[in-house]
Amino acid sequence: MRRLIISSFLACFIFSGCHSSQNVQNQSSADQSNSGVTVYHLRGKVLSTDAPHAIVVLDHEAIPGFMEAMTMPYQLKDANIIGDLHPGDVITADVLVSKTGQQTVLLDHIVVVAQAKPDYKPVVIYHVPTAGDIVPDFKLRNQDGRAIHLGQFKGQTLLVTFIYTRCPLPNFCPLVTRNFATINKQLAGDPKLHGKTHLLCVSFDPDRDTPAILRAYAAQYIGGDAKTAFAHWDFAVPSKTELQEMAKFFNVGMSNGENGTITHTLSTTVIGPDGKVAQFYPGNEWTPDQLVADVKKLAGKAS
Repeated sequence: MRRLIISSFLACFIFSGCHSSQNVQNQSSADQSNSGVTVYHLRGKVLSTDAPHAIVVLDHEAIPGFMEAMTMPYQLKDANIIGDLHPGDVITADVLVSKTGQQTVLLDHIVVVAQAKPDYKPVVIYHVPTAGDIVPDFKLRNQDGRAIHLGQFKGQTLLVTFIYTRCPLPNFCPLVTRNFATINKQLAGDPKLHGKTHLLCVSFDPDRDTPAILRAYAAQYIGGDAKTAFAHWDFAVPSKTELQEMAKFFNVGMSNGENGTITHTLSTTVIGPDGKVAQFYPGNEWTPDQLVADVKKLAGKAS
């Protein structure tokens, strides 16, 4: 059974399926996929659940192009997650509306953005990065096959996020990587800041994300794969054992999804030159400007 991975405090639970066609530029708008399924974005509060029928009753905001704000039941696409949704939880989700034959409406890609009262103890206790936390010296292997470790970036502001190259949803890993590409360009325009920073995308797919695959993936965002292209931005993957510890520290929930995909949360952390957490961003709602502002703030403190 595929289960939600619960943080010890708060996490965004992202159910990454294989057939989302959600519009990245406007997550509230509908998008028509080739399969005849229109995808709408929903945000609401869980009022009750019906486990035997995999139905959740939501009090949700208006869904542009589909319906006004209201309270109504929704059928879950994945019945296995019903036990992990609780009255009072605030969620976002995709509403899949199929118009081939008899119209069906399913709820998928559920993200718990605020928990009510967790009623069970999680199997794994996740740490939520907090300003001032000392970051362990995790070890990884980058796109060149070279061993790197977080400690080597002390003295610089390090921006760390988690992705995997096969992620099928454009508003998850690809969006985060694209945001890092924007940050990379902004910092390159300020040589003073550029020299005091480094970017790191960490893959949580050690079985498939080899250095060669990471390099090819990275080249799409950096704009090339010359030796100098990765001087400011590494793509790296830890061993399975190291990944487990990194996931716990950086509050990254992961489990195997359907068709080889990985169900995962998103996690982005700004680490100061002192090797301590400066800022932590769960989910995908942060902007490049926010992280650049964090960098400038840290640079101001250092000067």
